[in-house]
Amino acid sequence: MGFKQAVNEAMLMLAREGALFVGQSVAYDGATMYHTLAGVPQEQRLEVPVLEDFQLGFCLGLSLVRKAPIVSIYPRMDFLLLAANQLVSHLDRFCEMGEFRPKVIVRTRVAPKQPLNAGPQHCNDYTNAFASMLRNVRVVKLEKAEDVMSTYERALRSAESSLVVEANGDTS
Repeated sequence: MGFKQAVNEAMLMLAREGALFVGQSVAYDGATMYHTLAGVPQEQRLEVPVLEDFQLGFCLGLSLVRKAPIVSIYPRMDFLLLAANQLVSHLDRFCEMGEFRPKVIVRTRVAPKQPLNAGPQHCNDYTNAFASMLRNVRVVKLEKAEDVMSTYERALRSAESSLVVEANGDTS
């Protein structure tokens, strides 16, 4: 099984658990991550405009009132930088401010440079930088298809939020 297919299987598993998928290109094709949601019901997809900071803040709020998992999708890790305030100062720190226990699975991707290099603003890997800033959000870098399902299952079952970085360039 290729990486993309493994991710699709993991997204279907999350969908069966009632997950809500929020982001750009989740309901409408426009980025490669859209195809990893094949088979996920449209009613579990919420398309949002390009407002990365708002998106993660919105997902954090939803997670405080919704029992099912929230999956916040950023098609490229570079776009997640625009949500760093929500990720580091809010999602990561809420559990230190009282009884708040937000649970969001943040899903992002390091874009490959082959066969098409999207340029210096779209192919960067900030996994280590986020790992050094986050105390309560688990950071996982996915590089092998065989690790995909167990990573997303752990993210689903864990009490903490997760940042899952898909860093495999395999598009099969």
